[in-house]
Amino acid sequence: MKPDFTKMELIPAIIQDYKTNEVLMLAYVNEEAYQKMLETNQTCFYSRSRNELWHKGETSGHFQNIKGMYLDCDFDTLLIYVEQIGVACHTGAYSCFFNEIMAYDNTNIFRSLSNLIEDRKQNPVEKSYTNYLLDQGVDKICKKVGEEASETIIAAKNDDKEELIGEISDLFYHVFVLMNNQGILLEDIENKLKERHKITGNKKDFHTKGEY
Repeated sequence: MKPDFTKMELIPAIIQDYKTNEVLMLAYVNEEAYQKMLETNQTCFYSRSRNELWHKGETSGHFQNIKGMYLDCDFDTLLIYVEQIGVACHTGAYSCFFNEIMAYDNTNIFRSLSNLIEDRKQNPVEKSYTNYLLDQGVDKICKKVGEEASETIIAAKNDDKEELIGEISDLFYHVFVLMNNQGILLEDIENKLKERHKITGNKKDFHTKGEY
């Protein structure tokens, strides 16, 4: 399966961050650039202004390592998931799509929370609760996780939806602090969940450990 370059010499390629699904840029690919991407596992485009191949990051160092590649139904548009090194846009912005026409909040709150906790670790802020927990260490953090878990259970038993949402949010936050303290990345949890979510065929044993 490959793009149909008989329709047109250049086909559009939509580039997305493989972790967040954020659209980073749109560029154009000819058959030579497409083959280069398969060989190098990094994005390569055709520059219409310079009339030459353009290995993304070759000059700036902002390479895009390809994690996945898909064709649309007509075989004339590419969707490429990448690990973005540095930024995608020549302006210095992470994504080329930052000029707002109609506002939409597509923030990945879990990743934002994880990044905020890591930033607090690297750049402590006075009177920050996150820094207080990290300074106190694993025992204090685990105690708070236990307290929030208990409060979540109580809220569920009280059948109070708003209270339950608040307690689950508090629990998530403290678990994220625990993850950071123990060196566990959000990607580690995502990968384990994906692994457990895979369909492995008919199960004879009910509730097999490590699988859903």
